[in-house]
Amino acid sequence: MSSPDFILLLILLGAMAAYIPVFICLIFAALAGFLLFTDMPVLLVFQTLLRSLDNFALVVVLFFILCGNVMTSGKIVEKLIRIAQAFVGFLPGGLGMAGILACAFFGAISGSTVATVVAIGGFMIPALKAHGYPDSYSAGVMTTAPNLGVIIPPSIGMILYSMISNVSLEGLFLTGFLPGILITAATCLYTAWIFRNNKDLHTTSLDTSEMLASLKDGIWALLLPVIIFGGIFSGVFTANEAAVVASAYAIFVEVFIHKAMNMKRLKDVVVDSAVTSAALLIIVAGATVFGRYMTLQNIPGRITEAVLAGISSPEVLLLLLNILLLFVGMFMDIISATLILGPVLLPIIAHYGIDPMHFGLIMTVNLALGYCTPPVGVSLFIAGSVAGRNLLFMSKAVMPFLIIQILVLLLLTYFPTLVLLLPRFFGYHS
Repeated sequence: MSSPDFILLLILLGAMAAYIPVFICLIFAALAGFLLFTDMPVLLVFQTLLRSLDNFALVVVLFFILCGNVMTSGKIVEKLIRIAQAFVGFLPGGLGMAGILACAFFGAISGSTVATVVAIGGFMIPALKAHGYPDSYSAGVMTTAPNLGVIIPPSIGMILYSMISNVSLEGLFLTGFLPGILITAATCLYTAWIFRNNKDLHTTSLDTSEMLASLKDGIWALLLPVIIFGGIFSGVFTANEAAVVASAYAIFVEVFIHKAMNMKRLKDVVVDSAVTSAALLIIVAGATVFGRYMTLQNIPGRITEAVLAGISSPEVLLLLLNILLLFVGMFMDIISATLILGPVLLPIIAHYGIDPMHFGLIMTVNLALGYCTPPVGVSLFIAGSVAGRNLLFMSKAVMPFLIIQILVLLLLTYFPTLVLLLPRFFGYHS
C-alpha cells in the first residue's frame, strides 16, 4: 500500500470512528484524495455525484422500499403471521417457527432486513415472550431471521451488486431462493429440537379449518410475491417494473381491500419512503465518488496484484473473503459495503475463475450477517429496544442462529452448483 492510499484509509476510518455519517466519510475521503494526490479538477467530484444518481437501475430499490413500508403500515404482516401460525403452530416451538416463516414471506416482498425486523420482530418478540418462550430465544431468532429479507429476493443488496457487476439481476435473484429455504428450514429444525420436550409452551392444535381460513384471509398478501416473481420470470415485466407493480398492488390491497390505510396515512408512508430513499441515494452517491477515485488511482488493480502474489488457491481466497466480508459487515451497512468493496473484489475473483453471480450471493449473505453483529448491527438495536435488552444480551442471544447461517454460508461457498442451479435452469446462467 502506497503512502497516499494509507493516508486516505486513515482519513476514511478516522471519520467513521468519529461517528460521522457514512456518506460524508466517503465524499470527504474522495475529495481529500482528489485534492491531495491528483491533478484532476474538483469539479469531477460533483459531476460524479450527480451522474451516480441518474441511474435507472435505482428505481427498483426505491419502489421496493415503498412497497415494504406500505406493508409494514397495513395488515399484510398480520395476515402472513396468521398463515404461518396456522400451518406450524401445532409443532414444538410452533410460534417461533411461525415467526421464522413470516420473516421468509415478508422478505420475499420487501427486500429489506430492517423492514422485516420492524414489521415481524416488533410483533413476534412480545408474542413469543407472552407465550413463555425464553427471552434469549425470542430476541435471538427475531433478530437473525429477518436476514432473510435481503437473502430471499427481491434484495436491495443484490440489486446494487447487479448494478456494479453487470450480472443479470433476474439470475442473481434466483440464487437467493435456495439459501433462504436452507436457512429457514435449519432455523425451524433447531427451534423444534430445543423445544421438543417443553410441555409448558402454549401450542395450538392441528386445525385444517384454521389453515383454510388463514389462506382465504391472507390470499391478497400471498399473491404479492407470486405477482412479483411470476411477472419477472415469465417475461411479463422487468425487475424495475415489478417493483412499481408491487408497490401499486400493495397500496391497492391495503387501501381498498384491507381498508387498513386512508389517504392521509398513505401520504405519510410515501413521505417516509421518500426520506429513506433519499438517505440511500446519498450513500450511493458517496460510494460512487469514492469508487471513482479508487478506479482513477488503479487501487483495485494494485490490490488484485498483491492478492495474486500471495494466494494460489480459489478455495483459500473464498475463505479469506468470507472472513473479510463478515468483519466489514460488523462496521458497515450492506449498501455502502457492496458499493465500495464490489469494484475492488470483482477483478480479484475474475482472476481466480470464481463466478461473479455465485460471489454476489456470498457477498449478500455475509453482509446480511452484519445486521446482527456488534458494534453497529442495526437489527441488534431494533430488536433489543423491542425486547428491552442491552447490546451484550442481544449479542449472546443471536449466536446460535448466526452459527446456523454461517454453516449454510460455508455450504454455499464451496458448492457453487447449489447456488447456480436455479439461474441455469431458467436460462440466466450458462
